[in-house]
Amino acid sequence: MDIRIATRKSALALWQAEHVAAALTALPDVESVELVPLSTRGDEILDKSLQMIGGKGLFIKELEVAMQAGMADIAVHSMKDVPAEMPDGFCIAALLERANHADALVGGQGCTLDTLADGARIGSSSLRRQAQLKLMRPDLSIQPLRGNVNTRLIKLENGDFDAIILAAAGLERLGLQHHISQQFTPQEMLPAAAQGVIGIECLESKNALRSLLGQLNHEPTAQTTIAERAIARTLQANCQSPVATHAVIEDALMTVTALVAMPDGSQSIRDTVTGAVADAEGLGRALAQRLLTSGAGELLTAAGAADD
Repeated sequence: MDIRIATRKSALALWQAEHVAAALTALPDVESVELVPLSTRGDEILDKSLQMIGGKGLFIKELEVAMQAGMADIAVHSMKDVPAEMPDGFCIAALLERANHADALVGGQGCTLDTLADGARIGSSSLRRQAQLKLMRPDLSIQPLRGNVNTRLIKLENGDFDAIILAAAGLERLGLQHHISQQFTPQEMLPAAAQGVIGIECLESKNALRSLLGQLNHEPTAQTTIAERAIARTLQANCQSPVATHAVIEDALMTVTALVAMPDGSQSIRDTVTGAVADAEGLGRALAQRLLTSGAGELLTAAGAADD
């Protein structure tokens, strides 16, 4: 089988596509793998927040159009960028083993959240990160930061910020982990749903391709991803909502923790459930319902209004 991979053109997206290409090439039924780099609207519009221009789904729409048009067979995504509700006709056929789930502070040697000066400028366009930073350090000034990983690092070096927050997995994949000055624990900062997970998307109707891609699926990662994405779906949250979640597996049990917060850190709701790994979807839904009972819906409504 010949496989064409639709991918964004950023260094991180290309790394992820090449990583998937190498895994596919190792399969006996794959004859060739070709990358189809595409520009997306999310990559092109950098002077507005993602919330204003339609959310992180803008990073994948063009890749899906390419698959529909027959220009590509699969698309490779950071799963934290993929909306919880898949569009009709598409599916996630495989999830690779999760890399580092954590968020990282990048601010120079010895820089930690505790050592930052009062009112320090932190670069992050994520309401989830902003809310949790404000819960720990209400004095911080959180300022918008868009662009690819290298662009963000250059803005930090130019003095636009005192520190920035990035996903540790992205830095590690690009060999830039030496920039990390502090890595947050889940107790300090819960990640986005499926942060650190690479997903492979294809058309639902491509049964032979889906079967082939299934050989790359990492089942424990698939289960934690199902639970985490079920929370976002039940809360009707999008990729920009101040919602954080993290699932871990130990033996046959899964523990799922989630948080909903106001972006200014003034209010937050956090809860945890534990149950059978086989009931990943149910665990995620149950936790989301508990959050809703505790007032998460009102918080999300207020957070959306505050961000408009």
